[in-house]
Amino acid sequence: MPDLVPASGTVHWIGAGLSTGSGLAALCEHTDGVRLWHRTVERAAEALDRLGLTGRAEPLAYTLDALTGRLAPGDVVVSMLPASEHAALLAACVTRRAHFACSSYVSDAVLEQVPAATGAGLVVLTEAGLDPGIDHLFAHSLVARARRAIGDDTAATYRLTSYCGGVPAVPNDFRYRFSWAPFGVLNALRSTARYVENGTETVVARPWEATREHLVDGETFEVYPNRDSVPFIEQYELPRAWRPQTFVRGTLRLDGWLRAWDTVFERLRTGDDAGIAALAKELAAAHPTTDTDRDRVVLAVSLEVRVPGSGTGDGGDAGDQAGDVGNGSVWSGSYLLDLEGDEEESAMARCVSRPLALGVRHILDGSLSPGLSRAAETAPRSEQWLRELRHQGLEFTLRVAG
Repeated sequence: MPDLVPASGTVHWIGAGLSTGSGLAALCEHTDGVRLWHRTVERAAEALDRLGLTGRAEPLAYTLDALTGRLAPGDVVVSMLPASEHAALLAACVTRRAHFACSSYVSDAVLEQVPAATGAGLVVLTEAGLDPGIDHLFAHSLVARARRAIGDDTAATYRLTSYCGGVPAVPNDFRYRFSWAPFGVLNALRSTARYVENGTETVVARPWEATREHLVDGETFEVYPNRDSVPFIEQYELPRAWRPQTFVRGTLRLDGWLRAWDTVFERLRTGDDAGIAALAKELAAAHPTTDTDRDRVVLAVSLEVRVPGSGTGDGGDAGDQAGDVGNGSVWSGSYLLDLEGDEEESAMARCVSRPLALGVRHILDGSLSPGLSRAAETAPRSEQWLRELRHQGLEFTLRVAG
């Protein structure tokens, strides 16, 4: 393993859009070397003022060349830009020997550069936001608890569902509130989804056509699969002796969303890229996000493991000791994060920026190794991140039975 490039203490936060929130303030408390890059110096200064950080971070006008010229070895670049721009940013980081962090899924273009970054002693932190990010932490924690209760070599079947969504705190007719760019929302709906249902891998070209009702703490939502869930079976370290009956990572929407978006889906079925871009602009104009709107984030991750011949569990909440669950039993666990935004910060900004800032702090303290990381890659690290996030005021609940 190459030597880690020591962190310099300087953090370049790129972009101050809807997902930049109190995580940036947490970084300003941790280091005095924060620089906020936005479209113009004025826009960056306005964002700092909105966050109460005037004088605590330096506002700068972003271009890739301007950023590259300011990078020094050991700096950390935090990208809040679209995922399509991450590869160019990472290339600049490798050239200047700076670390890289983002909340987005790792792309093929980023993966291609990971060997060079690793060889240079750099951390490439991805999937360290809400979804992906906190959902990974919840899943790792649940899987580890179930493994301790059941054992890796015990034949069993399981159902793991992970659904996340940003919705309006007060339901509207559109049954949605844009918490990121409408074009990105529409493109995600155009992406094929792969998941496990009834023990079989299933692929749908139009994810919304697989929408179904889903109860969360007694409330009815609508959910649909998102992207490719299957690789996460290995990433979450589920034992090979356990067979998936259901394994799906997906998106959560308010009840009634499918019907409210019927005209949107009709255009998604027939539109080309230009048509979808035009639709995105129409939706942004028709459903603007205002300062008085309040959003809500719901992230629900559940795991149920059933040993052959099982009935129902006894409802106990131990479920964490090896051998607790034997033949004829069911172990189940769930995490729920349900947060509403307030006048100071949206729920989405809080849930994306805080785990990302926590990951950056772990780059700064040298506890992440060179190479690719996705949030916290192991159960012990996930538990650590969850403790730290709870300490920072991010509330969530855990329920375990079996």
